[in-house]
Amino acid sequence: MRRLHRMFINPRTFAGFLMLVVLYVLTPLSNATAPTLTISLVNNSQWEIRHLYLSPANSEDWGPDQLSSAISAGSSRNLDVTWNQSTVKLVAEDQDGCFLTTTVEATGTPTWTITGSTSRNCGNQ
Repeated sequence: MRRLHRMFINPRTFAGFLMLVVLYVLTPLSNATAPTLTISLVNNSQWEIRHLYLSPANSEDWGPDQLSSAISAGSSRNLDVTWNQSTVKLVAEDQDGCFLTTTVEATGTPTWTITGSTSRNCGNQ
């Protein structure tokens, strides 16, 4: 008991103890609020996909580009993203500056297969 009393009186010991408590409490909270989702993007189209953005399903506010390099025609890529909603809108941009969109459930490993018949918005439609 005396040792515990000294720990709380000594500022350096108490500060270290307090930091451990804060880390112990906040670490699980940070992991719980931002789960990782693996999205599989399959490009079976004739277009190169240069950008991929994420958005809430009912929003037009896109987040940052998720691609570090383009996905060429006939290729696929798995992307690990942080997402905390039940659905996610995926917005791809091809080499012509056209946008392709879909909304997927944010569970498991959602897959979006882009084909030559996937509707594109090129600004003139």
